[in-house]
Amino acid sequence: MSTAHYAIFVDLENCGAKAEMLNYIIERVKIRGDILLGRVYGYTDRYGSLKELLLSNTFNVVPSLRFGHHQKNNLDIQLVIDALEVAYTNELIDSFCIVSGDSDYTPLVGKLKAMGKFVLGISRSEVASNIFISACNEFMFLENVSSNKKKEPKRSSEEPLNDNDLAKLVETILEEAEEDEMYASEVKSTLLRLRPDFNEKAFGFTTFGKLLTHVAQKFGTIRVTNDNYNVILSLRRDEDKKAEITKDNYIAIFGGQLKAYKENGFDVINPSILKGDIQAEYPNFAERALGLKRFSDLLKILEKNGLCKVEMDEQNTMLVRIA
Repeated sequence: MSTAHYAIFVDLENCGAKAEMLNYIIERVKIRGDILLGRVYGYTDRYGSLKELLLSNTFNVVPSLRFGHHQKNNLDIQLVIDALEVAYTNELIDSFCIVSGDSDYTPLVGKLKAMGKFVLGISRSEVASNIFISACNEFMFLENVSSNKKKEPKRSSEEPLNDNDLAKLVETILEEAEEDEMYASEVKSTLLRLRPDFNEKAFGFTTFGKLLTHVAQKFGTIRVTNDNYNVILSLRRDEDKKAEITKDNYIAIFGGQLKAYKENGFDVINPSILKGDIQAEYPNFAERALGLKRFSDLLKILEKNGLCKVEMDEQNTMLVRIA
């Protein structure tokens, strides 16, 4: 299985410029391949909390110099120039990640694809252009990147992994995989991209396969099988446990999901993101089952309950501002 080699270009204003959010982005790209080059645009001293993360991932920064009335446009142009320069001069890089939803980057995406490059786009749904989304080979909303990430105590980057950390990382790798199963060797390669300090011997096991078996038995979230001496991993899914959403609990459920977005740094989201995340957790969800005709009717009820405010942007697109 060949490994993709990424260049990642981050519009800090688009991703919220928070260390936790940037770490989510870097983690998702590392699961897909090696990051050979990374640059962030719009960096200032007020983003000092990102310094350790940027240095540890060898990212370069393009500072935000306040000059003239078109400062944002200047940075956008610089990002395009840099991306094209990398595409033309670095043959090792075959994949690009553009962290922005601005439609102005659509011609860049088209040029990169014409050169045979794979383009992954990542953006907040609030500012993501449908044109840019459609142009990319793959697109991820930041809300989806972080919505399944549970809040945990912050750990030092130098603190070694424990069993629980390892289990969660393996689960994340399997969740992001294109196939339902992965060879243990593929999982370990991805794990080493995420945590270069990983070593199964630090857990007291002589092989990675034995460590995985231990984690599978302890937490019950992954399944380990053997096929012709190959160790294969998959997520253990409890098909019998089907969550249900009803007229009695849907307001509380939607309120909890909106609170999760807020805690992860999102103030405004696209309604489709909210609906998609609810459907993923509650497969039986349907507006008509709750006595409603449209999802917009449900949003009005949430608004009346003080959970959010429904707005329209300049393109007349509906957005949900979280209370």
